[in-house]
Amino acid sequence: MTLFPEMCENVLKESIIGRAREKGCVEINAVNIRDYTLDKHNRVDDATYGGGMGMLMQPQPIFDCYKAVCEKHKTKPRLIYMSPQGETLTQQKVKELSTLDGLVILCGHYEGIDERVIEEIVDEEISIGDYVLTGGELPALILADSISRMLDGVLPNDEAKELESHYNGLLEYPQYTRPPEWHNKKVPEVLLSGHHANIEKWRRQQSLKRTYERRPDMLNKAELTKEDKEFLEALKKSRE
Repeated sequence: MTLFPEMCENVLKESIIGRAREKGCVEINAVNIRDYTLDKHNRVDDATYGGGMGMLMQPQPIFDCYKAVCEKHKTKPRLIYMSPQGETLTQQKVKELSTLDGLVILCGHYEGIDERVIEEIVDEEISIGDYVLTGGELPALILADSISRMLDGVLPNDEAKELESHYNGLLEYPQYTRPPEWHNKKVPEVLLSGHHANIEKWRRQQSLKRTYERRPDMLNKAELTKEDKEFLEALKKSRE
């Protein structure tokens, strides 16, 4: 639900998500909130009570737009409002949302939307980070993309999504392609060895090392084996 459906469509029709939509793996519709305004001038915003800068989106067009969307579904879809005041998006949240039959994402604009319609229809508020954008379209596109790639048939196989950063609670290991040497930097020998067990061990350790160096907070929630913990302890001692 947006004031800028063309902006959303221009992104969602491209690349992996675009192909997934064409194949029918995921259905995404950008619904124009402005189509549901009762104002003869097609306005959807007004000044805020109590004063202040900027305009606020009115509740009526949003509510009527949502009602129209719900009429197309057998059950009431979960409505998420993209807001800097919401819970920060995580991969775990993405996995949870990907199991739902339907989802509505509300994009705010201007100075936001009237609090009353939030109370009336919003199930959850989600933020993509501690910063403010000009509108909710970019966050909504991020959420739609992250959920879509979890659905069957969108990516080539399950392994493709499971090996990504954050999926298993760790950052992804470094990766390389041809040529084997570039700017005097060589691909690690283990990756050229063809020894799959050694390659998997190296990748796991590199993933642990990168997470330890860049996002140590993630290790508190990651599922670690005894071998993982021993590697991290050795890594920690080597840095002391």
